[in-house]
This record gives sequence, structure tokens and C-alpha cells, in this order.
Amino acid sequence: MAIARALVNSPALILADEPTGNLDSHSGLEIMEILQNLHSQDRTIVMITHDARNAEFAERIIHLSDGKIGEDNHQALSPTPVVAGGLT
Repeated sequence: MAIARALVNSPALILADEPTGNLDSHSGLEIMEILQNLHSQDRTIVMITHDARNAEFAERIIHLSDGKIGEDNHQALSPTPVVAGGLT
């Protein structure tokens, strides 16, 4: 239900803090597939996770260590312009 509420206004940016944290592995995979589908619809997903399996879905992984960027595995991505608030 939380995902439905978060997506009701079709936001261009989705912040997902441990989106599969309290789920079984099957449900977690379903959530990751939903996020992957949203990303394919030109939505930006910022996901915080400690789960390496979830990180495998990402095009870019930024590792933090002691509050600082320790490693940035950046792939060349083409930027998508977004108007503030997701309004066009």
C-alpha cells in the first residue's frame, strides 16, 4: 500500500529507503521488479540498501563509508531533464 500511495501522483523521482527491508525474498524481488519497471518509464530511483542483491538492479552504485563517498561505480547515463515537482 505504501508504494501505491507514493506513486499516485506519478513522481519523476522516487526515494526508496530499504524498500525490501521487512519482506520475504519473493516479495522483495517483486518490489525490485516494480522499481525496475518504473525506471524503464524514465523515473529516477534513489535507493538506499544494504542488500547486495538489490544493488545489482542499479545502474549506478555509490558506496558510503564514514559519511563520505568511498566508491562511485558510475556508468555513462544520458540525463533526463525534469521540471521541479515533476510538473511539466
